[in-house]
Amino acid sequence: MNVASNPVTSADTGDQRILSYAEAIREAMALAMQADPTVIVMGEDIGVYGGAFQVTLDLIDRFGPDRVMDTPISELGGAGVAVGAALTGLKPIFEFQFSDFAMLAMEQIVNQAAKLRYMLGGEASVPVVFRMPSGSGTGAAAQHSQSIEAWFGHVPGLKVLQPATPEDAKGMLLAALADPDPVMIFEHKLLYKTRGHVPEGSYLTPIGKALVRRSGADLTIVAGSIMLHRALEAAERLAVDGIHAEVIDLRSIRPIDHDTILTSVRKTGKLLVVYEGVKAYGVGAEISAMVAESDAFDYLDAPILRLGAADAPVPYNPDLERASVPQVDTIEAAARRLARREV
Repeated sequence: MNVASNPVTSADTGDQRILSYAEAIREAMALAMQADPTVIVMGEDIGVYGGAFQVTLDLIDRFGPDRVMDTPISELGGAGVAVGAALTGLKPIFEFQFSDFAMLAMEQIVNQAAKLRYMLGGEASVPVVFRMPSGSGTGAAAQHSQSIEAWFGHVPGLKVLQPATPEDAKGMLLAALADPDPVMIFEHKLLYKTRGHVPEGSYLTPIGKALVRRSGADLTIVAGSIMLHRALEAAERLAVDGIHAEVIDLRSIRPIDHDTILTSVRKTGKLLVVYEGVKAYGVGAEISAMVAESDAFDYLDAPILRLGAADAPVPYNPDLERASVPQVDTIEAAARRLARREV
């Protein structure tokens, strides 16, 4: 699949500015740091090296080591310092080399950052942003390829985002920095080199607002991050045979945009939820329950279908890795079954 050619990204027409997903994130950080001296960037190897995926690249040259700080190889320690800095009035952006490594900092994220506003009666806020390179597809094996966004979506006090395009990657990061509470942004590793239209200057992509990327009347496909691109490609194939899928970019896992999803389900009567996390106990289960508990349930004329990752660690072997998570072919096949009520 060529993500860069997907309809959700923009062609370089001369009147649009084209950036990569990584460049858009870097631009957002630079704009925020220029506008607000309290914004700092922290993480392992994010200074001179430019980060594991080269997203922070030249920021240390532009803003210096006092604002672009390499932290020791200790996720618990680095995340703890970021939370503490947020409590003192700074606005830290903390980059994990891989989202998987956030497991070492669960105390700081889940028990401290997410809860302190509640435990202190609203007298303190923790405006920290955690950037989380995530997902499979790079041959990084089981400990570096997971999609664990649903874990954090379970935690009150956190906001959990999944930008799918360069435009949203920039706008969501700026929106996260404007939020007084902790925000986790899951950036799929395969998206860093994809390119698309990115507006000049500062703008905020609203948190908690999904977006209909493709209209249709035959079924609804809800997806986010890399799965949005695969769902859109599958929808193109389906349209050749007269099956018109409405594709919704979830964008935000917590909070979830109930209204956009329910409105679409009421129109199409069928729902397929696609996500890269393990199918069980995942984002698809939450969305399915949300629909089942609403009046949209009465509009369904087929069972809700979830398409997630296999119930196994992500394999190293590239063929097995691809087979373990939804691909364009599997999304297309699932959508065809649903459209024909064969589930």
